[in-house]
Amino acid sequence: MKTRRTLVTAVVALTASALLGGCGDGDAQETVGSKGKNNAINISPDQHRIRGKKVDSIAAKVPASIRQRGTLRIGGSADASAPLGFYATDDKTRIGSEIDIATLVADTLGLKPEFQAVSWENLFVGLDSSKFDGVFSNVTVTEERKEKYDFATYRLDDLAFEAKKGSSWRVKGPEDVAGKTVSVASGTNQEKILVDWSKQNQKAGRKPVDIKYFQKDTDYYLALQSGRIDAYFGPNPTSAYHVASAGQTQIIGRFSGGGDQVQGKIAATTKKGSGLVDAYAAALDHVIEDGSYAKVLKRWGLSSEAVRKSEINPSGLPKP
Repeated sequence: MKTRRTLVTAVVALTASALLGGCGDGDAQETVGSKGKNNAINISPDQHRIRGKKVDSIAAKVPASIRQRGTLRIGGSADASAPLGFYATDDKTRIGSEIDIATLVADTLGLKPEFQAVSWENLFVGLDSSKFDGVFSNVTVTEERKEKYDFATYRLDDLAFEAKKGSSWRVKGPEDVAGKTVSVASGTNQEKILVDWSKQNQKAGRKPVDIKYFQKDTDYYLALQSGRIDAYFGPNPTSAYHVASAGQTQIIGRFSGGGDQVQGKIAATTKKGSGLVDAYAAALDHVIEDGSYAKVLKRWGLSSEAVRKSEINPSGLPKP
């Protein structure tokens, strides 16, 4: 799922003590809303990441040419979407859950991770040209993408409705947004779901959804606080991060990124036939089993999106 750009300078100024507890090896030095290292997020360039160790039997699954090179070339979106991938307080170091998970995988494979941030579309261009060995960037498994790429899942793909704090309104289905004004990012899975729900409401004799679009995250959050929209419908990770950091909103409904057809899943993505997907899945299963994966998700407030094991090329979002 492609998420919209988040204004990191605004995030840096916000408190986040409600988001997570202590994180072991991932504890912070410089934090957002720091009240002691056990209840704040480290957004400094010095991340003290949770690290893994090489497992020879899993590293042996990596193609010989990559083992000899000794590096794992990883692509990530240059968009700043906290807590997935964004910039530290030095405005140049990439941090976030996607970078942490990719680092754990590379450690398990005995390879040095080399990250490069590019535009969303160039992630796939990089895979096609073999510039990247893999992409860890909130990529949802879809049936269309499976024609060109292999996937090893590592997180659930959930969406969330975010409303003003204190609201008693809850969203469980289409009827709950009938007549409401909701903001959504154009060209996303959540937009498709919202448009479909609006059509269902009209067909059932209910009011359609008044869908609003904004260019920046700051715009729709200002609209939410001023009452110009009733809710924002977006990726659960970014909404959960904003809820915890700003303290002005709440999640009023969560749904699969695949709608009611399939549970959306986020996956490590590699060029089909690259020989890497089995290694990625085995490495992910290992870090899930040893607990380091859970520590990373807890660190970024994403424990609710954890998976029990990595799946290779599972059912994805259906073709349009």
